[in-house]
Amino acid sequence: MTGPRSTELLKRAERLLPGGVNSPVRAYRAVGGHPPFIASASGARLTDADGTEYVDYVGSWGPAILGHAHPKVVAAVKAAAERGLSFGAPTELEVRFAEAVIDRYPSIEMLRCVSSGTEATMSALRVARGFTGRDVIVKFDGCYHGHSDALLVKAGSGAATFGNPDSGGVPASVVENTATLAFNDEAALRALFRESGARIAAVIVEPVVGNMGCVPPEPGFLQTLRALCTEAGALLVFDEVMTGCRLARGGAQERFGIVPDLTCLGKVVGGGMPLAVYGGRRDVMTKVAPLGPVYQAGTLSGNPVAVSAGLATLAELGPETYVLLESLGARLEAGLTAALKSTGTAGCVQRVGSMLTLFFHPGPVRSWGDADRCDRERFGRWHGGLLGRGVYWPASQFEAAFISAAHTEADIDATVKAATDALK
Repeated sequence: MTGPRSTELLKRAERLLPGGVNSPVRAYRAVGGHPPFIASASGARLTDADGTEYVDYVGSWGPAILGHAHPKVVAAVKAAAERGLSFGAPTELEVRFAEAVIDRYPSIEMLRCVSSGTEATMSALRVARGFTGRDVIVKFDGCYHGHSDALLVKAGSGAATFGNPDSGGVPASVVENTATLAFNDEAALRALFRESGARIAAVIVEPVVGNMGCVPPEPGFLQTLRALCTEAGALLVFDEVMTGCRLARGGAQERFGIVPDLTCLGKVVGGGMPLAVYGGRRDVMTKVAPLGPVYQAGTLSGNPVAVSAGLATLAELGPETYVLLESLGARLEAGLTAALKSTGTAGCVQRVGSMLTLFFHPGPVRSWGDADRCDRERFGRWHGGLLGRGVYWPASQFEAAFISAAHTEADIDATVKAATDALK
């Protein structure tokens, strides 16, 4: 139950904002109840408008890998802001940021800064089409790549479906060249390439899915995807907006040993500010204006304040950070798995590094078809129980939870206890 101040703010917001929020999952429609309105955050904790404190596993949906309001990030943002918020002109900071990203991602030889993950994926696919001269884009059911029209495509009943909009306001003609497949279905992937490989400009994938809950790739799936794209002359686009610099210093591509042609980054690399990146092979990226015919621009792209937050965050992510995140992730996974067993609850916990999901499904969850069979009502009750016990968990069965370097073993153990009690 949220407090009176949050309730009052929600009523005011609902008169002014669709659903009272600026992004749908914040509305708590999937879990019931009302969202607490957050007033401040520090480390691994949030404080709402009523003064209630929560241990946070949303982490601003991924960016807060160091925890909230990290002193060095805050100092970098403050110093940059004092020099000016935006110039609309090149800065040394942009060059340093590009160098820092490329140092971590050998697959990226040239990049462009943008302000959101949606811009990054939309732009990367435009470049892929411009480079290959082809039209077809392939995506996987349950993978979310932002809200650009061509990617809002729902699953069909067949192995591959073209042009079926999944949002109002998206004409069928806009998505007629977008094909969808089930994630981890290697046979369907091979069949699509046999039939349409010469038409495919790019395949875009979350190498570890976070937008239907945490769903890792089956062994060999990403390797097959890489080989098929190479053989067909299509580009492989890794959407690492969520996994980038989180699953390893060089993201999922480092963790799994796959080299994509284009990479999209966001969240962690922006340090909590509106900043994202798309980049990749030099011969592909030189198609971007002003060097080539593929147009993309942005007034706030490479904003000096955002870039400063990103640089400060990346500087803090050393090898020891990933050792800590792996340890904390394993501790939470083991605790939640034990909670399911001790309470006789049908469910499974899936984790990769510091991303994880407790699915109300016996598991394993390999694709959207599996995830869609989760007990959403049971998740909603569990989520409410967590919130009432001071744990801020993603308000959807289909969103991954995130651990930060600011969490402690005591936080994890307290969360496991809260989770166990909420399952009873």
